[in-house]
Amino acid sequence: MTTPGTPPVPPGFPPSPDSPSPPAGPPPSPGTPQPDPSPSPGTARLARYAGLAGAVLLAVAGLLGGALPDTASARGGRPADEPWTVALWLAGTALLVGAWWALRRGAPSTRWAYLTAGLWALPLLAAPPLGSRDVYSYACQGWAYAHGVDPYATGVAEAGCPWVEAVAPIWRDTPAPYGPIFVLLAALAVTLGGGLVGAIVAFRLLAVAGVLLAALCLPGLARAAGVPTRRAAWLALACPLVGVHLVAGAHNDAVMLGLLLLGLLVLVRGPGRPGPLLLAGALLGLAVTVKATAVVVLPFAALAAVPSRHTLRALLRDGGWLAGGVLGALAVTSLLSGLGLGWVGGLTRSGDSEQWTSPPTAVGFVIDYAGGLAGREPGAVPATRAAALLLLAVLVTTLWWRAWSALRHLDATRPDAARTRVALLGAGLALAATVVLAPVFHPWYATWPLALLAVAARRTTWFVAPCAAAAFLALPDGTNLARFTKAPGALAMTALVLGLAVWGLLRLRRTRVARTG
Repeated sequence: MTTPGTPPVPPGFPPSPDSPSPPAGPPPSPGTPQPDPSPSPGTARLARYAGLAGAVLLAVAGLLGGALPDTASARGGRPADEPWTVALWLAGTALLVGAWWALRRGAPSTRWAYLTAGLWALPLLAAPPLGSRDVYSYACQGWAYAHGVDPYATGVAEAGCPWVEAVAPIWRDTPAPYGPIFVLLAALAVTLGGGLVGAIVAFRLLAVAGVLLAALCLPGLARAAGVPTRRAAWLALACPLVGVHLVAGAHNDAVMLGLLLLGLLVLVRGPGRPGPLLLAGALLGLAVTVKATAVVVLPFAALAAVPSRHTLRALLRDGGWLAGGVLGALAVTSLLSGLGLGWVGGLTRSGDSEQWTSPPTAVGFVIDYAGGLAGREPGAVPATRAAALLLLAVLVTTLWWRAWSALRHLDATRPDAARTRVALLGAGLALAATVVLAPVFHPWYATWPLALLAVAARRTTWFVAPCAAAAFLALPDGTNLARFTKAPGALAMTALVLGLAVWGLLRLRRTRVARTG
């Protein structure tokens, strides 16, 4: 609904946000979104305890065949695929995903969502590392730095890490792809841990701290964007990918997300003020120095930095303060670690793993299969990945321009929540595009856009469904099921990409016809 004389907002960034309760005054128009109804007590109770049962089954499966240092998958052999282990894992995943899905429109209350997510996490805290062996890579990279070896110049095997046999074979000879702040944290975890088990405990504590930090920020961000906090907290915290991969798997993505959300919360609470802008920029910069993926959020954070009228002058002024904080964090951490910008080179090796779960990689596989039938070997995967990165740059630029256009159309009578939601939604969509077009995809990558879309998106099924599907991709010892379905998975993913491309083009055409007609 627009006021007379107000130009329409570009599609994709509607100005009227969700609200937890209907506004006072005249009844809303038929097109105004209404808050989702609360689930019945019976449904909520069933979901809580079904999810708890699923978490217990996952913990038991982890004890039987999780990512322990001496498992066969650590030596490059077959995974711990005993039928009972796999059955328990799949049953637990199905229960946890089903319970999360059942309340996707929102938990009974924000407090209920926090308590239930915490209840589900308890069994997973008692399990060994689940779904990945990355935590052993973190430990070896921290060990290398603590012993005077540059983790950006050599792999952990060459560095002489005593725990290298626990690292997945594909990552033993690759440099660290993480930023300097995480290398410092990894070295601290190894030093305080005193051994591999102690280091793993320390990394899990870091991951839990990251999740708790994100949890503290979610209500503030959701309220700032006009989204029900009970829904945002449920989607972002009770998601099985968070418990299994961020908590039990101890992935550094949890630390990145905690810093990212805290930076955005500081930003939306103090736009246009140099002090909060510098602090927000520093926190966002620290998120980048954990995982470089956070960089795609920065252009949209600059939009949120402007408090009211979005003019070019205001963007340069407020965005400049924000950029100063980001650059300061990058400079300080690079100097403090003594590693400079060497971590940027390590990013090029993150695509060494080739799985069809990455759409650009899947398309490259299919082209290679077609070439093989014609008696040729095109080696298309590098080309399709490069094309996807170019497309990503175009998409992020387009999303930013649409967000900027939407904000310029919002006049001073619009609530602050409308402007905040536009910026956060743009950042979430940019992260979603990054996940889809990245050279490699792992299930926990889906938590990046999930955290922001949970506090900004109106409709949820389109991003909740992929997260639910991703929860089934990994076995407890870190084996990716995509390894065993390479050809059919690549064909299915390519068909999905083509179908979505055709659907998008048809929708764009209908939109243009409607505008001109």
